[in-house]
Amino acid sequence: MFAVHLMAFYFTKLKEDQIKKVDRFLYHMRLSDDTLLDIMARFQAEMQRGLGKDTNPTASVKMLPTFVRAIPDGSEHGEFLSLDLGGSKFRVLKVQVSEEGKRNVQMESQFYPTPNEIIRGNGSELFDYVADCLADFMKTKGLKHKKLPLGLTFSFPCRQTKLEEDIDVDILALVNDTVGTMMTCAYDDPYCEVGVIIGTGTNACYMEDMSNIDLVEGDEGRMCINTEWGAFGDDGALEDIRTEFDRELDLGSLNPGKQLFEKMISGLYVGELVRIILLKMAKVGLLFGGKKSSALHTKGKIETRHVAAMEKYKEGLANTREILTDLGLEPSEADCLSVQQVCTIVSFRSANLCAAALAAILTRLRENKKLVRLRTTVGVDGTLYKIHPQYPKRLHKVVRRLVPNCDVRFLLSESGSTKGAAMVTAVASRVQAQRRQIDKVLALFRLTQEQLKGVQSKMRTELEYGLKKDTHLLATVKMLPTYVCGMPDGTEKGKFLALDLGGTNFRVLLVKIRSGRKSVRMYNKIFAIPLEIMQGTGEELFDHIVQCIADFLDYMGLKGAQLPLGFTFSFPCRQTSIDKGILIEWTKGFKATDCEGEDVVDMLREAIKRRNEFDLDIVAVVNDTVGTMMTCGYEDPNCEIGLIAGTGSNMCYMEEMKNIELVEGDEGKMCINTEWGGFGDNGCIDDIRTQYDRKVDEGSLNPGKQRYEKMTSGMYLGEIVRQILIDLTKQGLLFRGQISERLRTRGIFETKFLSQIESDRLALLQVRRILQQLGLDSTCEDSIVVKEVCGAVSRRAAQLCGAGLAAVVEKRREDQGLEYLKVTVGVDGTLYKLHPHFSRILQETVKELAPRCDVTLMLSEDGSGKGAALITAVAKRLQQAQKEK
Repeated sequence: MFAVHLMAFYFTKLKEDQIKKVDRFLYHMRLSDDTLLDIMARFQAEMQRGLGKDTNPTASVKMLPTFVRAIPDGSEHGEFLSLDLGGSKFRVLKVQVSEEGKRNVQMESQFYPTPNEIIRGNGSELFDYVADCLADFMKTKGLKHKKLPLGLTFSFPCRQTKLEEDIDVDILALVNDTVGTMMTCAYDDPYCEVGVIIGTGTNACYMEDMSNIDLVEGDEGRMCINTEWGAFGDDGALEDIRTEFDRELDLGSLNPGKQLFEKMISGLYVGELVRIILLKMAKVGLLFGGKKSSALHTKGKIETRHVAAMEKYKEGLANTREILTDLGLEPSEADCLSVQQVCTIVSFRSANLCAAALAAILTRLRENKKLVRLRTTVGVDGTLYKIHPQYPKRLHKVVRRLVPNCDVRFLLSESGSTKGAAMVTAVASRVQAQRRQIDKVLALFRLTQEQLKGVQSKMRTELEYGLKKDTHLLATVKMLPTYVCGMPDGTEKGKFLALDLGGTNFRVLLVKIRSGRKSVRMYNKIFAIPLEIMQGTGEELFDHIVQCIADFLDYMGLKGAQLPLGFTFSFPCRQTSIDKGILIEWTKGFKATDCEGEDVVDMLREAIKRRNEFDLDIVAVVNDTVGTMMTCGYEDPNCEIGLIAGTGSNMCYMEEMKNIELVEGDEGKMCINTEWGGFGDNGCIDDIRTQYDRKVDEGSLNPGKQRYEKMTSGMYLGEIVRQILIDLTKQGLLFRGQISERLRTRGIFETKFLSQIESDRLALLQVRRILQQLGLDSTCEDSIVVKEVCGAVSRRAAQLCGAGLAAVVEKRREDQGLEYLKVTVGVDGTLYKLHPHFSRILQETVKELAPRCDVTLMLSEDGSGKGAALITAVAKRLQQAQKEK
């Protein structure tokens, strides 16, 4: 028993001594965590250089765009061909990807030899041979008359310009083996967005944000980047890490000075590194008693499979003795232990370096997503990773230590490169088919120049109908006279009360106007109008309004004051004088009974009488569009048009009295409130209305009415988007075909979301967050589609608005007999103010459709409140002038 313990002690001591001896000799190959973190930072810097247009030419890590834009989502299906070209033989496969989300792949394959004369011949001979083999495979498998999509795995550094390099076969994808590995694993695990090869060579790819890839146009979505990390250090960035053994190996290689990182890691070189180290140790008498064999002098005699065998847990020592003996050496027990330790240090360093670069990629992914903690999967393939008994465990452990804020799963790829090429092809095929369907929907919202001219022409016709006595009742554009007959001239002054009713909030304002200095001061208070009041009785609504006025007067200390009042009432009204407005119909969700067909000024006066606390001089009832025009007209005498592009959509302008048949008198001008929201209610624009517009209309409070407004205003654009998203989801083109309960809720997709989503400064990650608020779990690709849908809907709205405005400015130019008209349009409304592109598209459309009109769009500052006060002031001035006459 004692002898056994003595032998065990002797062996342990011998092992410790040998390990220390090897460690001293190879201490440069031992990398601390601090060193690995430093290498990680260097690799991150190289990635950044590779992605930059200006720095890419000199970057050692080339960061090649692959034009693979999406990973599998489980909906891929069909038959695909796959070619794997990358060695002394190549493989052709038929891959069947099953339907109905079963994530099942069946493969049939055939290997074909690649003769030396073909490998060393010219490119056309190689691809002719490949095409012949492909034809043979298709004939054998009975596929000759099918045109199947094909993916080609080409495992060499390759700069691509697009995914489809079409030849006679329907090639959809040219794929690097690393990308194939990632795609294969992503089919089984949707979290997989990194692929790593640790085999004969080494490389990595990952999904990068398009906004960071300078080499490719476009900022939307993501693209797989083939890092080609094997060349890391070719510019000298790793010289302090490289050892004399690395330098000797490099000098003896086929490509000295190149792929230096790969030469420290991959299976092609690990065995050779071990041989060089063993030879050096033997030369200095640290191994084999200083004796060397001719085999130990021979390049390539120790392969990576030998290193793996020597590091096996139990039989490693016996394997070491056998391998060394085959090399013509006579190793002692101590020699075998030392050689094992050399193998461990070389392969451990390989895993460490791989881990540092991979940790850099994972950190970049986490930072791109702005996450505190990243959950992701790394797809791995390669003989070194697969056959070396300790390699995977070492790699995983070091990666997790270097990136503690990443939860990383490692997934071994099965038939990575070939199955992966089929998966890339399947994804490309799916994306192509989906793109066609999505484009078909978006095309419905793309208006041609001719269509916009048609809208302009029809709007012009409706404007004329509305002005004429005979056709006014049939016109969809009501062209309501406002009895506002003058613009501010700067002499207005005094204190005025203004009311503003046009939505769920009601404002009461005190407006002080100083003469000559164009100075206006305002004090206001906002009051909510509850839904039950909006949709209750007219008496309840106006009593609520008077209660709000009383509260404001009390708040301002004006309870007994006699003030002129302007009432901004932003609903279609037929006026017979400036202080009379008969409500034609409610819009914007109002449904108060006993109001339509009634004079809203009389209703307000009655409510004031019921209150019996104060008396007010109601001088003018005003539409918010008119208020907007007046506010801007106060600043710019050229302003004679007002436009609202907000919750609702409307326009007013100063018309020649001689053209207004509904009002007596031919002298001067009067503001006409077009109420253009009803344009198209007669079916004249049905050719450009879509199924989604019809759905929104059917579900609205006033079906069949305000059709133009429902295509252009903020109250409806989000709802149009929601209807499109539901349809695309039903077709399986969005949100994995899952319609959330939130998406089924009418009104959930507010127009403010369009403005946020379409912001140029907003990354797709933030778009995804907005969608998550709506209960929509979106992928990066989903976010791109949602952004496109929002863009198509809002662009059409701005163009339609522009076409309507072009009809008005052209009418004004022709009415005045001008060759060229210079005019200012006062604009207000949340859509115009908050949407990032609406105002620009509106202006561009007007310029295209009315080239002889120089139109300035002027943003109104508080048009509805200030405008009401100014109209009241102008009306008082004109009344005074009339009296004096």
